Amino acid sequence: MTWQLINLVLFLTATGLGLYLFAVVVHRRYSYLRLGKSVELRQRGMGRAAEYLSEVFGQKKLLKDPRSGLMHIVIFYGFIILQFGALDLIVKGLAKGRHLPLPAYESFGLLQEITVLLILLAMGYAFYRRYGEKLSRLKRGWKPSIVVMFIYSLMLTVLFSLAFERLWLGLEPSGYAPISSLIAAAFAGIPQSSAAIFFYLFWWLHLIILLSFLVYVPQSKHFHIITAPINLWLRRSEPAGRLKKLDLEDEEAESFGAGRIEDFTQKQMLDFYACVECGRCTNACPASNTGKPLSPMHLITKLRDHLQEKGTVITGKSPQVPAFANSMHGAHALEFAPAAEPLQPVWCDEAGITNIAPTMDWHKATWRLQDQSSPEDIALIGGVMTEEEIWSCTTCRNCEDQCPVGNEHVDKIIDLRRHLVLMEGRLPQEGQRAMMNIERQGNPWGLSRTDRANWTGEVEGISVPTVGENPKFEYLFFVGSMGSYDQRSRKISKAFVRLLHEAGVSFAILGNEERNSGDTPRRLGNELLYQQLCQENIASFRKYGVRKIVTACPHTFNTLKNEYPDFGLEEVDVLHHTQLLSRLVTEGRLIPRHEVNERITYHDSCYLGRYNNVYEEPRAVLRAIPGVQLVEMERSRENGMCCGAGGGLMWMEENSGKRVNVARTEQALKVNPSLISSACPYCLTMLEDGTKLKEADDTVKTKDVAEILALSVFGSDTAVTGQTEMMIVPEGSI
Repeated sequence: MTWQLINLVLFLTATGLGLYLFAVVVHRRYSYLRLGKSVELRQRGMGRAAEYLSEVFGQKKLLKDPRSGLMHIVIFYGFIILQFGALDLIVKGLAKGRHLPLPAYESFGLLQEITVLLILLAMGYAFYRRYGEKLSRLKRGWKPSIVVMFIYSLMLTVLFSLAFERLWLGLEPSGYAPISSLIAAAFAGIPQSSAAIFFYLFWWLHLIILLSFLVYVPQSKHFHIITAPINLWLRRSEPAGRLKKLDLEDEEAESFGAGRIEDFTQKQMLDFYACVECGRCTNACPASNTGKPLSPMHLITKLRDHLQEKGTVITGKSPQVPAFANSMHGAHALEFAPAAEPLQPVWCDEAGITNIAPTMDWHKATWRLQDQSSPEDIALIGGVMTEEEIWSCTTCRNCEDQCPVGNEHVDKIIDLRRHLVLMEGRLPQEGQRAMMNIERQGNPWGLSRTDRANWTGEVEGISVPTVGENPKFEYLFFVGSMGSYDQRSRKISKAFVRLLHEAGVSFAILGNEERNSGDTPRRLGNELLYQQLCQENIASFRKYGVRKIVTACPHTFNTLKNEYPDFGLEEVDVLHHTQLLSRLVTEGRLIPRHEVNERITYHDSCYLGRYNNVYEEPRAVLRAIPGVQLVEMERSRENGMCCGAGGGLMWMEENSGKRVNVARTEQALKVNPSLISSACPYCLTMLEDGTKLKEADDTVKTKDVAEILALSVFGSDTAVTGQTEMMIVPEGSI
């Protein structure tokens, strides 16, 4: 009786201390998070319960990699089951062998032992993935191994506690307890008193390890066990990738964008703590895959390190608990001076078309603890993130699509760009030139505003009316800068208007009244120019009573559909041209009569696919064309790789690693197509350049979906008069 009382007091003391330390760790990280800007969170999770449940309890994102997804499901549900086992084991130690009054208790015991075995196997496979397969996306070292030791120790102490319980209580071997019965058989013959001592030894080991794990979890990447479900619930409910509107007229605003860690919102900071460091984002990123310094995983972890270290200084509260565990002095920062040129990762192509190893190695070499540095002295841009990293992002959102905890990477990069552009006036030279041209002439090349509608004179025998000439139009065809000025993209515009005319669709264009949509300025951080262009275009839409808009550019489509409503565009239906063409083919208003005998692989535009979930309509058009053999690349649909032109990079040069468009072209060429198709003028330009650089342009053609459909409907893709065409090639595209 005395021992039971002492055991109870010790249990309550240890458990109370463990729970207290856990609460302290979580509260301190919460105090760091509160350094960020507040954001409205109340309505975030409403109306998305099914999606939330599928990602948290269905592990939908993790199953994108079936093997690791299955492994994680075993661990996830295994620990849920074992929580009941842990309670049962605690009761046994406190109540001298009695157990929880669970129904079908013997069956529960069998389930518990099978679960323990499965978790041991799953953790063994996790260890093998990291250190046997040596997946490039997974970090290696003592820190990632701690959790393996914790979980193995927990599982073994459970089995040995159950085994010695059987010897202590004199229980016979049972098929409902196969593993513990086998262990007990190995120790058969020891006295019951010794078995009781061993039971309590492993019982206390299990409790101490469990409480230590509880305190360790929020101090490590495994904090995601707690923060990931919260982060998924609080994920933005707006359309995917919609950027936050800046109030540029706010006289109280001290700065715009993110120039300090405190400039991020509290929700953005929650992303830092939700990150599990699985590397799926980096594994999908086109920049990381082609040897650029940007790694979405390291973006998050570096910002988390900086927040934690700066938060420690500001709040005066150590991130480590107990305090003696914090032996760290100084702060993490890039190992070269902020003004110095960043190290360039060396590209190697031994592993195939894409390879993240150089980028992973670069981060391992550059992110170091600086003993003499103070977190307050380290600049966010330069000391934590290099400008090279910031300008490497194509904003494709493949990182976000792959992330199992709902982290949003693109908005953070755009906030960093906004600070560079709006507050410091820093933008790579090619991007600055494009911005100046858009500001002066409304297009990135600086060609005359009055030439925007010149392409209409080249359409064979068809009138392309302006809104003034056809005021009763049904659809406004928003042509965009590429479709108006770039000679290659003009072919898409001409093919599309021929198809609209054939289908009897009433349409019109703004002509020289059209302005650049503003997508490029906004993605490059120039929110001021974007808002000016946006307001001018909206004014034109209202002037002519626009109710339906169709465009052939996914970037324009996304901006008009998802971002213009923040600035007053209301009750306007915005379609991509493949959506309208698919509808017209389905309704029989366009009939593909002529065979197009081509083996076609379709490249998904990021802004059409991942941003707007338009995957099927372009394929439906291609499948409706007789003679077409449609083949998919290994990376297609939501996992499709970016062409390299998004995020304003169409107008900028790639200075390190392998060219993204070349890597994507190589992926397309692997399926042996005779024609590569897309539904984006940016993508088409990049893929066409890619086939030239791979010297495959003589055998592999590149065409937009509208051009291929026109070829089938009319029997010819000729949409221009006989003059020779010169392609306008954006800076940095070759």
